[in-house]
Amino acid sequence: MKQDTQLAGHLLVECLVEQGVGHAFGVPGESYLAVLDGFHKYRDRIRFVVNRQEGGAAFMAEAAGKLTNRPGVCFVTRGPGATNASIGVHTAFQDSTPMVLFVGDVASDQRDREAFQEVEYTSFFGPSTKGMAKRVERIDDPDRIPEYVARSFATAMNGRPGPVVLVLPEDMLTKETAARPLARVEATEAWSDPGALRTLRELLLAARKPFVVAGGGGWTPQAAQALQRFAENWKLPVGNAFRFQDCFDNHHPQYAGDVGIGINPKLAARIREADLIVAIGPRLGEMTTGGYTLLKAPKAAQKLVHIHASPEELNRVYQADLAINTSMSAAARSLEVLTAPPEVPWAAWTEAANADYLENLRPQKLPGDIDMPALVAVLQKHLPADALITNGAGNFASWTHRFFKHHGWAKGHKTQLAPTNGAMGYGVPAGIAANIVSGRVALTMAGDGDFLMNGQELATASQYGAKSIIVLLNNGMFGTIRMHQEREYPTRVEAAGTQLANPDFVGLAKAYGYEGTRITRTEEFEPALLAALERRNGTVIEVMLDPEVITTRGTLTGIRQAALKQGK
Repeated sequence: MKQDTQLAGHLLVECLVEQGVGHAFGVPGESYLAVLDGFHKYRDRIRFVVNRQEGGAAFMAEAAGKLTNRPGVCFVTRGPGATNASIGVHTAFQDSTPMVLFVGDVASDQRDREAFQEVEYTSFFGPSTKGMAKRVERIDDPDRIPEYVARSFATAMNGRPGPVVLVLPEDMLTKETAARPLARVEATEAWSDPGALRTLRELLLAARKPFVVAGGGGWTPQAAQALQRFAENWKLPVGNAFRFQDCFDNHHPQYAGDVGIGINPKLAARIREADLIVAIGPRLGEMTTGGYTLLKAPKAAQKLVHIHASPEELNRVYQADLAINTSMSAAARSLEVLTAPPEVPWAAWTEAANADYLENLRPQKLPGDIDMPALVAVLQKHLPADALITNGAGNFASWTHRFFKHHGWAKGHKTQLAPTNGAMGYGVPAGIAANIVSGRVALTMAGDGDFLMNGQELATASQYGAKSIIVLLNNGMFGTIRMHQEREYPTRVEAAGTQLANPDFVGLAKAYGYEGTRITRTEEFEPALLAALERRNGTVIEVMLDPEVITTRGTLTGIRQAALKQGK
Protein backbone atom coordinates (compact mmCIF):
# COMPACT_ATOMS: atom_id res chain seq x y z
CA MET A 1 0.00 0.00 0.00
CA LYS A 2 1.34 3.41 -0.94
CA GLN A 3 2.07 5.83 1.86
CA ASP A 4 -0.62 8.31 0.81
CA THR A 5 -3.34 5.71 0.19
CA GLN A 6 -5.54 3.50 2.34
CA LEU A 7 -8.13 0.80 1.86
CA ALA A 8 -11.48 2.07 0.66
CA GLY A 9 -13.10 0.49 3.71
CA HIS A 10 -10.82 2.54 5.93
CA LEU A 11 -11.65 5.72 4.03
CA LEU A 12 -15.36 5.02 4.50
CA VAL A 13 -14.95 4.92 8.28
CA GLU A 14 -12.82 8.08 8.20
CA CYS A 15 -15.62 9.82 6.27
CA LEU A 16 -18.08 8.85 9.02
CA VAL A 17 -15.75 10.29 11.64
CA GLU A 18 -15.61 13.54 9.64
CA GLN A 19 -19.43 13.62 9.68
CA GLY A 20 -19.38 13.47 13.48
CA VAL A 21 -20.53 9.86 13.84
CA GLY A 22 -19.54 8.52 17.25
CA HIS A 23 -21.38 5.19 17.14
CA ALA A 24 -22.27 2.83 14.31
CA PHE A 25 -24.53 -0.16 14.91
CA GLY A 26 -24.56 -3.40 13.00
CA VAL A 27 -24.01 -7.11 12.58
CA PRO A 28 -20.67 -8.08 10.99
CA GLY A 29 -20.47 -9.79 7.61
CA GLU A 30 -17.73 -11.01 5.31
CA SER A 31 -18.96 -8.61 2.64
CA TYR A 32 -17.53 -5.59 4.46
CA LEU A 33 -14.49 -6.92 6.31
CA ALA A 34 -12.42 -3.94 5.11
CA VAL A 35 -14.86 -1.57 6.87
CA LEU A 36 -14.64 -3.58 10.08
CA ASP A 37 -10.88 -3.25 9.83
CA GLY A 38 -11.41 0.49 9.39
CA PHE A 39 -13.35 0.60 12.65
CA HIS A 40 -10.33 -0.94 14.29
CA LYS A 41 -8.02 1.62 12.70
CA TYR A 42 -10.16 4.55 13.92
CA ARG A 43 -11.32 2.90 17.15
CA ASP A 44 -10.28 5.92 19.23
CA ARG A 45 -12.72 8.13 17.27
CA ILE A 46 -15.72 5.91 16.49
CA ARG A 47 -17.29 2.87 18.12
CA PHE A 48 -18.81 -0.05 16.23
CA VAL A 49 -21.58 -1.57 18.37
CA VAL A 50 -22.15 -5.22 17.50
CA ASN A 51 -25.79 -6.25 17.59
CA ARG A 52 -27.36 -9.70 17.70
CA GLN A 53 -29.83 -9.18 14.84
CA GLU A 54 -29.94 -6.63 12.03
CA GLY A 55 -33.45 -5.48 12.92
CA GLY A 56 -32.22 -4.52 16.37
CA ALA A 57 -29.19 -2.79 14.85
CA ALA A 58 -31.36 -0.76 12.48
CA PHE A 59 -33.69 0.24 15.31
CA MET A 60 -30.69 1.39 17.34
CA ALA A 61 -29.45 3.51 14.44
CA GLU A 62 -32.93 4.97 13.96
CA ALA A 63 -33.13 5.84 17.66
CA ALA A 64 -29.72 7.53 17.46
CA GLY A 65 -30.97 9.59 14.51
CA LYS A 66 -34.04 10.68 16.45
CA LEU A 67 -31.90 11.71 19.41
CA THR A 68 -29.24 13.66 17.55
CA ASN A 69 -31.02 15.00 14.43
CA ARG A 70 -28.06 13.60 12.49
CA PRO A 71 -28.12 10.29 10.63
CA GLY A 72 -27.93 7.18 12.74
CA VAL A 73 -25.58 4.71 11.06
CA CYS A 74 -26.08 0.98 10.58
CA PHE A 75 -23.94 -1.64 8.80
CA VAL A 76 -25.28 -5.00 7.61
CA THR A 77 -24.25 -7.65 5.17
CA ARG A 78 -25.96 -8.50 1.89
CA GLY A 79 -29.25 -10.32 1.40
CA PRO A 80 -30.64 -11.54 4.74
CA GLY A 81 -28.74 -8.84 6.62
CA ALA A 82 -30.34 -6.12 4.51
CA THR A 83 -33.82 -7.63 4.59
CA ASN A 84 -33.64 -7.98 8.38
CA ALA A 85 -32.60 -4.33 8.64
CA SER A 86 -35.46 -3.14 6.43
CA ILE A 87 -37.80 -2.80 9.43
CA GLY A 88 -35.56 -0.04 10.80
CA VAL A 89 -35.38 1.65 7.41
CA HIS A 90 -39.17 1.64 7.13
CA THR A 91 -39.44 3.07 10.65
CA ALA A 92 -36.99 5.85 9.77
CA PHE A 93 -38.96 6.61 6.61
CA GLN A 94 -42.38 6.88 8.27
CA ASP A 95 -40.97 8.61 11.36
CA SER A 96 -38.95 11.13 9.30
CA THR A 97 -35.69 10.14 10.99
CA PRO A 98 -32.26 10.74 9.41
CA MET A 99 -30.44 7.43 8.96
CA VAL A 100 -27.88 5.80 6.66
CA LEU A 101 -27.83 2.04 6.13
CA PHE A 102 -24.64 0.62 4.62
CA VAL A 103 -25.05 -2.78 2.97
CA GLY A 104 -22.06 -4.96 2.14
CA ASP A 105 -22.72 -6.51 -1.26
CA VAL A 106 -21.49 -9.22 -3.60
CA ALA A 107 -18.32 -8.47 -5.56
CA SER A 108 -18.71 -6.49 -8.78
CA ASP A 109 -17.80 -9.42 -11.05
CA GLN A 110 -20.56 -11.56 -9.50
CA ARG A 111 -23.48 -9.18 -9.92
CA ASP A 112 -26.68 -10.16 -11.73
CA ARG A 113 -26.07 -13.91 -11.45
CA GLU A 114 -28.12 -14.44 -8.30
CA ALA A 115 -24.86 -14.82 -6.44
CA PHE A 116 -24.83 -15.90 -2.81
CA GLN A 117 -27.29 -13.68 -0.88
CA GLU A 118 -27.63 -11.26 -3.81
CA VAL A 119 -30.51 -8.76 -3.74
CA GLU A 120 -31.28 -5.85 -6.05
CA TYR A 121 -31.45 -3.08 -3.45
CA THR A 122 -32.88 -0.25 -5.52
CA SER A 123 -35.98 -2.32 -6.15
CA PHE A 124 -36.14 -3.67 -2.61
CA PHE A 125 -35.80 -0.36 -0.76
CA GLY A 126 -37.59 1.51 -3.53
CA PRO A 127 -36.88 5.25 -3.17
CA SER A 128 -40.27 6.92 -3.64
CA THR A 129 -43.16 8.26 -1.61
CA LYS A 130 -44.28 4.63 -1.25
CA GLY A 131 -40.85 3.14 -0.62
CA MET A 132 -38.59 2.74 2.37
CA ALA A 133 -35.69 5.05 1.56
CA LYS A 134 -35.13 8.55 0.22
CA ARG A 135 -32.21 7.36 -1.91
CA VAL A 136 -30.54 4.04 -2.73
CA GLU A 137 -27.09 4.17 -4.34
CA ARG A 138 -24.16 1.87 -5.03
CA ILE A 139 -20.52 2.95 -4.67
CA ASP A 140 -18.47 1.33 -7.43
CA ASP A 141 -15.50 3.70 -7.42
CA PRO A 142 -13.56 3.99 -4.12
CA ASP A 143 -12.41 7.50 -5.04
CA ARG A 144 -16.05 8.63 -4.87
CA ILE A 145 -16.70 7.35 -1.33
CA PRO A 146 -16.43 10.88 0.18
CA GLU A 147 -18.96 12.20 -2.36
CA TYR A 148 -21.49 9.44 -1.70
CA VAL A 149 -21.16 9.63 2.09
CA ALA A 150 -21.55 13.41 2.16
CA ARG A 151 -24.55 13.23 -0.19
CA SER A 152 -26.18 10.50 1.87
CA PHE A 153 -25.91 12.64 5.01
CA ALA A 154 -27.28 15.69 3.19
CA THR A 155 -30.19 13.68 1.75
CA ALA A 156 -30.98 12.08 5.10
CA MET A 157 -31.15 15.46 6.89
CA ASN A 158 -32.53 17.91 4.33
CA GLY A 159 -36.21 18.46 3.65
CA ARG A 160 -38.23 15.72 5.30
CA PRO A 161 -35.53 13.72 7.12
CA GLY A 162 -35.32 10.04 6.31
CA PRO A 163 -33.17 7.00 5.53
CA VAL A 164 -30.60 6.53 2.76
CA VAL A 165 -29.18 3.16 1.68
CA LEU A 166 -25.60 2.89 0.36
CA VAL A 167 -24.52 -0.42 -1.20
CA LEU A 168 -20.86 -1.42 -0.91
CA PRO A 169 -19.43 -4.03 -3.33
CA GLU A 170 -17.01 -6.26 -1.44
CA ASP A 171 -14.17 -5.88 -3.93
CA MET A 172 -14.52 -2.07 -4.03
CA LEU A 173 -13.86 -1.87 -0.29
CA THR A 174 -10.48 -3.60 -0.60
CA LYS A 175 -9.07 -1.28 -3.26
CA GLU A 176 -6.57 1.44 -2.41
CA THR A 177 -7.55 5.09 -2.68
CA ALA A 178 -5.91 8.43 -2.05
CA ALA A 179 -9.26 10.23 -1.72
CA ARG A 180 -9.88 12.30 1.39
CA PRO A 181 -13.10 12.87 3.38
CA LEU A 182 -15.30 15.84 2.59
CA ALA A 183 -16.23 18.35 5.29
CA ARG A 184 -19.09 17.77 7.71
CA VAL A 185 -22.49 18.34 6.12
CA GLU A 186 -25.08 20.45 7.94
CA ALA A 187 -28.81 20.48 7.27
CA THR A 188 -30.08 23.39 5.22
CA GLU A 189 -32.78 25.76 6.48
CA ALA A 190 -35.79 26.58 4.32
CA TRP A 191 -37.41 29.79 5.54
CA SER A 192 -41.06 30.75 5.44
CA ASP A 193 -42.23 33.12 2.73
CA PRO A 194 -43.12 36.49 4.36
CA GLY A 195 -46.29 36.63 2.29
CA ALA A 196 -47.38 33.24 3.59
CA LEU A 197 -46.80 34.41 7.15
CA ARG A 198 -49.03 37.43 6.55
CA THR A 199 -51.72 35.09 5.23
CA LEU A 200 -51.34 32.87 8.28
CA ARG A 201 -51.82 35.88 10.53
CA GLU A 202 -54.98 36.81 8.63
CA LEU A 203 -56.32 33.26 9.04
CA LEU A 204 -55.62 33.41 12.77
CA LEU A 205 -57.37 36.76 13.14
CA ALA A 206 -60.42 35.36 11.34
CA ALA A 207 -60.56 32.20 13.47
CA ARG A 208 -62.69 31.56 16.52
CA LYS A 209 -61.59 28.02 17.42
CA PRO A 210 -58.01 27.45 16.23
CA PHE A 211 -55.89 24.45 17.14
CA VAL A 212 -52.17 23.70 16.68
CA VAL A 213 -50.82 20.19 16.02
CA ALA A 214 -47.03 19.83 16.40
CA GLY A 215 -44.97 16.81 15.40
CA GLY A 216 -42.76 15.21 12.81
CA GLY A 217 -38.98 15.21 12.56
CA GLY A 218 -36.42 17.99 12.70
CA TRP A 219 -37.31 19.53 16.07
CA THR A 220 -34.68 21.16 18.28
CA PRO A 221 -34.86 22.78 21.73
CA GLN A 222 -34.78 26.20 20.05
CA ALA A 223 -37.66 25.28 17.73
CA ALA A 224 -39.78 23.90 20.58
CA GLN A 225 -39.16 26.98 22.70
CA ALA A 226 -40.07 29.27 19.80
CA LEU A 227 -43.26 27.25 19.24
CA GLN A 228 -44.13 27.75 22.90
CA ARG A 229 -43.66 31.52 22.60
CA PHE A 230 -45.87 31.58 19.47
CA ALA A 231 -48.59 29.64 21.29
CA GLU A 232 -48.34 31.91 24.32
CA ASN A 233 -48.45 35.10 22.23
CA TRP A 234 -51.63 33.94 20.50
CA LYS A 235 -53.06 31.92 23.46
CA LEU A 236 -53.40 28.84 21.22
CA PRO A 237 -54.18 25.27 22.35
CA VAL A 238 -51.49 22.82 21.21
CA GLY A 239 -51.64 19.07 20.74
CA ASN A 240 -48.73 16.81 19.84
CA ALA A 241 -48.96 14.40 16.91
CA PHE A 242 -48.89 10.63 17.33
CA ARG A 243 -45.70 9.56 19.14
CA PHE A 244 -44.19 13.02 18.98
CA GLN A 245 -45.43 13.91 22.47
CA ASP A 246 -42.22 15.75 23.33
CA CYS A 247 -42.64 18.59 20.80
CA PHE A 248 -44.67 20.79 23.18
CA ASP A 249 -44.31 20.73 26.96
CA ASN A 250 -47.09 18.55 28.39
CA HIS A 251 -46.97 20.54 31.64
CA HIS A 252 -47.84 23.80 29.88
CA PRO A 253 -51.29 25.29 30.64
CA GLN A 254 -52.05 25.43 26.90
CA TYR A 255 -51.30 21.76 26.22
CA ALA A 256 -54.34 19.85 24.95
CA GLY A 257 -53.03 16.28 24.69
CA ASP A 258 -51.69 13.81 22.15
CA VAL A 259 -53.38 13.43 18.79
CA GLY A 260 -53.03 9.73 17.98
CA ILE A 261 -54.19 6.23 18.84
CA GLY A 262 -56.40 6.17 21.94
CA ILE A 263 -57.04 9.91 21.64
CA ASN A 264 -59.07 11.58 24.38
CA PRO A 265 -62.61 11.56 22.92
CA LYS A 266 -63.07 15.20 23.98
CA LEU A 267 -59.88 16.17 22.15
CA ALA A 268 -61.07 14.37 19.02
CA ALA A 269 -64.34 16.27 19.20
CA ARG A 270 -62.46 19.55 19.70
CA ILE A 271 -60.33 19.01 16.60
CA ARG A 272 -63.42 18.26 14.53
CA GLU A 273 -65.06 21.40 15.92
CA ALA A 274 -62.05 23.63 15.23
CA ASP A 275 -62.30 26.18 12.43
CA LEU A 276 -58.54 26.42 11.85
CA ILE A 277 -55.86 23.73 12.17
CA VAL A 278 -52.22 24.84 12.12
CA ALA A 279 -50.19 21.66 11.59
CA ILE A 280 -46.50 22.34 12.28
CA GLY A 281 -44.31 19.44 11.22
CA PRO A 282 -46.51 16.32 11.06
CA ARG A 283 -47.24 14.83 7.67
CA LEU A 284 -50.82 14.26 8.91
CA GLY A 285 -50.77 10.50 8.51
CA GLU A 286 -53.43 7.93 9.32
CA MET A 287 -52.67 7.66 13.05
CA THR A 288 -52.57 11.42 13.73
CA THR A 289 -55.78 12.04 11.80
CA GLY A 290 -57.75 9.11 13.23
CA GLY A 291 -57.86 7.27 9.91
CA TYR A 292 -58.33 10.55 8.02
CA THR A 293 -61.52 11.34 9.95
CA LEU A 294 -60.45 14.12 12.33
CA LEU A 295 -59.43 15.96 9.19
CA LYS A 296 -61.24 14.54 6.19
CA ALA A 297 -59.09 13.95 3.12
CA PRO A 298 -58.50 15.38 0.63
CA LYS A 299 -60.16 18.61 1.79
CA ALA A 300 -60.65 19.11 5.52
CA ALA A 301 -63.78 20.80 6.86
CA GLN A 302 -61.50 23.03 8.94
CA LYS A 303 -59.25 25.66 7.42
CA LEU A 304 -55.83 24.00 7.22
CA VAL A 305 -52.38 25.53 7.44
CA HIS A 306 -49.82 22.81 6.80
CA ILE A 307 -46.19 23.61 7.60
CA HIS A 308 -43.71 20.94 6.55
CA ALA A 309 -40.03 20.60 5.67
CA SER A 310 -40.69 18.71 2.44
CA PRO A 311 -42.52 20.26 -0.52
CA GLU A 312 -43.48 16.73 -1.63
CA GLU A 313 -45.60 16.30 1.52
CA LEU A 314 -47.53 19.53 1.07
CA ASN A 315 -50.86 19.06 -0.73
CA ARG A 316 -50.08 15.35 -1.21
CA VAL A 317 -52.86 13.97 1.01
CA TYR A 318 -54.58 17.14 2.19
CA GLN A 319 -55.22 20.20 0.06
CA ALA A 320 -54.20 22.92 2.48
CA ASP A 321 -55.64 26.42 2.54
CA LEU A 322 -52.07 27.55 3.17
CA ALA A 323 -49.00 25.35 2.63
CA ILE A 324 -45.65 26.55 3.92
CA ASN A 325 -42.41 24.73 3.07
CA THR A 326 -39.91 25.32 5.86
CA SER A 327 -37.84 23.50 8.45
CA MET A 328 -39.18 23.24 11.98
CA SER A 329 -36.49 25.51 13.39
CA ALA A 330 -37.17 28.23 10.85
CA ALA A 331 -40.95 27.79 11.06
CA ALA A 332 -41.12 28.21 14.81
CA ARG A 333 -38.81 31.21 14.81
CA SER A 334 -40.93 32.81 12.08
CA LEU A 335 -44.16 32.18 13.95
CA GLU A 336 -42.98 33.56 17.27
CA VAL A 337 -42.57 37.04 15.75
CA LEU A 338 -46.10 37.16 14.30
CA THR A 339 -47.74 40.09 16.05
CA ALA A 340 -50.72 38.95 18.10
CA PRO A 341 -53.65 41.19 19.06
CA PRO A 342 -54.05 42.20 22.73
CA GLU A 343 -57.05 39.89 23.11
CA VAL A 344 -58.24 36.82 21.21
CA PRO A 345 -61.77 35.38 21.17
CA TRP A 346 -60.63 31.82 21.89
CA ALA A 347 -59.03 32.20 25.34
CA ALA A 348 -61.78 30.15 26.99
CA TRP A 349 -61.47 27.54 24.20
CA THR A 350 -57.79 27.10 25.02
CA GLU A 351 -58.43 26.85 28.76
CA ALA A 352 -61.10 24.24 28.16
CA ALA A 353 -58.73 22.20 25.96
CA ASN A 354 -56.20 22.02 28.78
CA ALA A 355 -58.94 21.20 31.29
CA ASP A 356 -60.03 18.29 29.10
CA TYR A 357 -56.43 17.06 29.00
CA LEU A 358 -56.08 17.21 32.78
CA GLU A 359 -59.41 15.46 33.23
CA ASN A 360 -58.17 12.69 30.90
CA LEU A 361 -55.31 12.03 33.33
CA ARG A 362 -57.85 10.77 35.87
CA PRO A 363 -58.11 7.03 35.22
CA GLN A 364 -61.09 4.72 35.07
CA LYS A 365 -61.32 1.86 37.57
CA LEU A 366 -60.08 -1.37 36.00
CA PRO A 367 -59.82 -4.90 37.43
CA GLY A 368 -56.77 -6.69 38.77
CA ASP A 369 -54.04 -6.17 41.35
CA ILE A 370 -51.96 -3.88 39.12
CA ASP A 371 -53.01 -0.24 38.85
CA MET A 372 -51.26 0.87 35.66
CA PRO A 373 -51.91 4.63 36.04
CA ALA A 374 -50.37 4.38 39.51
CA LEU A 375 -47.28 2.72 37.98
CA VAL A 376 -46.95 5.54 35.48
CA ALA A 377 -47.29 8.04 38.34
CA VAL A 378 -44.31 6.34 40.01
CA LEU A 379 -42.33 6.77 36.79
CA GLN A 380 -43.31 10.43 36.68
CA LYS A 381 -42.23 10.86 40.29
CA HIS A 382 -38.81 9.23 40.11
CA LEU A 383 -37.49 9.44 36.54
CA PRO A 384 -35.26 12.46 35.83
CA ALA A 385 -36.81 15.13 33.59
CA ASP A 386 -34.46 14.20 30.73
CA ALA A 387 -35.20 10.46 30.90
CA LEU A 388 -36.01 8.80 27.60
CA ILE A 389 -39.24 6.81 27.33
CA THR A 390 -39.16 4.18 24.58
CA ASN A 391 -41.70 1.66 23.38
CA GLY A 392 -42.51 -0.61 20.49
CA ALA A 393 -46.03 -1.34 19.27
CA GLY A 394 -48.95 -2.63 21.26
CA ASN A 395 -51.70 -1.55 23.62
CA PHE A 396 -49.16 -1.56 26.47
CA ALA A 397 -47.72 1.70 25.06
CA SER A 398 -51.00 3.51 25.66
CA TRP A 399 -50.34 3.73 29.40
CA THR A 400 -47.39 6.08 29.04
CA HIS A 401 -48.92 7.77 26.00
CA ARG A 402 -51.97 8.77 28.03
CA PHE A 403 -50.59 9.31 31.54
CA PHE A 404 -46.90 10.28 31.28
CA LYS A 405 -46.16 14.00 30.90
CA HIS A 406 -43.13 14.99 28.83
CA HIS A 407 -41.21 18.26 29.14
CA GLY A 408 -39.38 17.24 26.00
CA TRP A 409 -37.60 19.47 23.52
CA ALA A 410 -38.74 22.67 25.25
CA LYS A 411 -36.54 21.75 28.22
CA GLY A 412 -33.58 20.84 26.03
CA HIS A 413 -34.00 17.15 25.25
CA LYS A 414 -35.91 14.70 23.14
CA THR A 415 -37.60 12.36 25.61
CA GLN A 416 -39.80 10.02 23.56
CA LEU A 417 -38.57 7.33 21.18
CA ALA A 418 -41.49 5.47 19.65
CA PRO A 419 -42.24 4.15 16.14
CA THR A 420 -45.07 5.90 14.31
CA ASN A 421 -45.10 3.01 11.82
CA GLY A 422 -46.18 0.66 14.62
CA ALA A 423 -43.11 -1.57 14.49
CA MET A 424 -43.04 -4.18 17.24
CA GLY A 425 -39.68 -4.80 18.88
CA TYR A 426 -38.51 -1.17 18.67
CA GLY A 427 -38.50 -0.21 22.34
CA VAL A 428 -35.81 -2.55 23.69
CA PRO A 429 -33.03 -1.70 21.19
CA ALA A 430 -34.07 1.98 21.16
CA GLY A 431 -33.66 2.21 24.93
CA ILE A 432 -30.25 0.57 24.80
CA ALA A 433 -29.08 2.82 21.96
CA ALA A 434 -30.39 5.88 23.79
CA ASN A 435 -28.29 5.04 26.82
CA ILE A 436 -25.22 4.30 24.70
CA VAL A 437 -25.48 7.53 22.70
CA SER A 438 -26.65 9.95 25.39
CA GLY A 439 -25.80 8.35 28.73
CA ARG A 440 -29.25 9.33 29.97
CA VAL A 441 -31.74 7.15 31.84
CA ALA A 442 -33.74 5.09 29.34
CA LEU A 443 -37.03 3.48 30.36
CA THR A 444 -38.67 1.03 27.96
CA MET A 445 -42.32 0.02 28.09
CA ALA A 446 -42.74 -3.39 26.47
CA GLY A 447 -45.35 -6.08 26.14
CA ASP A 448 -44.53 -9.77 26.38
CA GLY A 449 -44.94 -10.23 22.64
CA ASP A 450 -43.12 -7.02 21.82
CA PHE A 451 -40.17 -7.81 24.11
CA LEU A 452 -39.39 -11.10 22.41
CA MET A 453 -39.12 -9.42 19.01
CA ASN A 454 -35.71 -7.97 19.99
CA GLY A 455 -35.04 -9.08 23.55
CA GLN A 456 -31.72 -10.53 22.38
CA GLU A 457 -30.28 -7.02 22.32
CA LEU A 458 -29.95 -7.19 26.10
CA ALA A 459 -26.79 -9.10 25.26
CA THR A 460 -25.59 -6.05 23.32
CA ALA A 461 -26.32 -3.81 26.30
CA SER A 462 -24.36 -6.04 28.65
CA GLN A 463 -21.44 -6.30 26.23
CA TYR A 464 -21.08 -2.53 25.97
CA GLY A 465 -21.88 -1.59 29.54
CA ALA A 466 -25.18 0.00 28.57
CA LYS A 467 -28.16 0.18 30.88
CA SER A 468 -31.87 0.41 30.30
CA ILE A 469 -34.87 -0.26 32.51
CA ILE A 470 -37.58 -2.36 30.89
CA VAL A 471 -41.09 -2.46 32.31
CA LEU A 472 -42.46 -5.62 30.71
CA LEU A 473 -46.24 -5.95 30.86
CA ASN A 474 -47.04 -9.66 30.67
CA ASN A 475 -50.64 -10.54 29.85
CA GLY A 476 -49.86 -13.76 27.95
CA MET A 477 -51.05 -12.59 24.55
CA PHE A 478 -50.70 -10.27 21.62
CA GLY A 479 -53.10 -7.88 23.30
CA THR A 480 -53.82 -5.41 20.51
CA ILE A 481 -54.83 -8.14 18.06
CA ARG A 482 -56.85 -9.93 20.74
CA MET A 483 -58.72 -6.66 21.34
CA HIS A 484 -59.56 -6.45 17.63
CA GLN A 485 -60.60 -10.10 17.58
CA GLU A 486 -63.01 -9.53 20.45
CA ARG A 487 -64.43 -6.53 18.64
CA GLU A 488 -64.88 -8.26 15.27
CA TYR A 489 -65.17 -12.01 16.04
CA PRO A 490 -66.18 -12.21 19.73
CA THR A 491 -67.31 -15.84 19.65
CA ARG A 492 -64.25 -17.18 17.80
CA VAL A 493 -61.07 -16.06 19.53
CA GLU A 494 -59.84 -19.29 21.11
CA ALA A 495 -56.69 -20.68 19.47
CA ALA A 496 -56.86 -17.83 16.95
CA GLY A 497 -53.23 -16.80 17.01
CA THR A 498 -52.97 -14.39 19.93
CA GLN A 499 -52.28 -16.58 22.98
CA LEU A 500 -48.61 -16.77 24.05
CA ALA A 501 -46.66 -19.37 26.02
CA ASN A 502 -43.93 -17.22 27.51
CA PRO A 503 -40.51 -18.03 28.96
CA ASP A 504 -39.35 -17.11 32.44
CA PHE A 505 -38.64 -13.44 31.71
CA VAL A 506 -36.84 -12.89 35.02
CA GLY A 507 -34.53 -15.82 34.34
CA LEU A 508 -34.05 -14.70 30.74
CA ALA A 509 -33.09 -11.19 31.82
CA LYS A 510 -30.51 -12.57 34.25
CA ALA A 511 -29.08 -14.86 31.57
CA TYR A 512 -28.38 -11.75 29.46
CA GLY A 513 -26.68 -9.91 32.33
CA TYR A 514 -29.66 -7.79 33.37
CA GLU A 515 -31.32 -7.97 36.74
CA GLY A 516 -34.82 -9.41 36.66
CA THR A 517 -37.72 -9.00 39.05
CA ARG A 518 -41.39 -9.85 38.89
CA ILE A 519 -44.22 -7.92 40.53
CA THR A 520 -47.83 -8.90 40.99
CA ARG A 521 -49.12 -5.95 43.03
CA THR A 522 -49.00 -2.19 42.54
CA GLU A 523 -47.12 -1.44 45.75
CA GLU A 524 -44.21 -3.64 44.65
CA PHE A 525 -43.36 -1.43 41.70
CA GLU A 526 -41.89 1.64 43.39
CA PRO A 527 -39.13 -0.19 45.28
CA ALA A 528 -38.34 -2.21 42.15
CA LEU A 529 -37.95 0.98 40.10
CA LEU A 530 -35.82 2.72 42.72
CA ALA A 531 -33.52 -0.31 42.88
CA ALA A 532 -33.27 -0.35 39.08
CA LEU A 533 -32.30 3.32 38.98
CA GLU A 534 -29.49 2.69 41.47
CA ARG A 535 -28.20 -0.44 39.74
CA ARG A 536 -25.22 -0.24 37.38
CA ASN A 537 -26.61 -2.83 34.99
CA GLY A 538 -30.00 -2.90 33.37
CA THR A 539 -33.22 -4.27 34.82
CA VAL A 540 -36.32 -6.02 33.54
CA ILE A 541 -39.33 -5.44 35.79
CA GLU A 542 -41.95 -7.99 34.75
CA VAL A 543 -45.45 -6.79 35.60
CA MET A 544 -48.07 -9.53 35.68
CA LEU A 545 -51.04 -7.75 34.14
CA ASP A 546 -54.58 -9.07 34.19
CA PRO A 547 -55.51 -9.96 30.57
CA GLU A 548 -58.83 -8.20 31.12
CA VAL A 549 -57.01 -4.84 31.30
CA ILE A 550 -56.67 -4.45 27.56
CA THR A 551 -56.82 -0.64 27.15
CA THR A 552 -56.57 2.42 29.37
CA ARG A 553 -60.36 2.76 29.15
CA GLY A 554 -61.86 -0.71 29.13
CA THR A 555 -61.70 -4.50 29.39
CA LEU A 556 -61.82 -7.47 27.05
CA THR A 557 -65.17 -8.46 28.52
CA GLY A 558 -66.59 -5.01 27.87
CA ILE A 559 -65.41 -5.08 24.26
CA ARG A 560 -66.82 -8.58 23.76
CA GLN A 561 -70.19 -7.70 25.25
CA ALA A 562 -70.47 -4.59 23.07
CA ALA A 563 -69.69 -6.68 19.98
CA LEU A 564 -72.24 -9.34 20.90
CA LYS A 565 -74.91 -6.66 21.31
CA GLN A 566 -74.16 -5.63 17.73
CA GLY A 567 -74.80 -9.20 16.61
CA LYS A 568 -71.20 -10.09 15.75
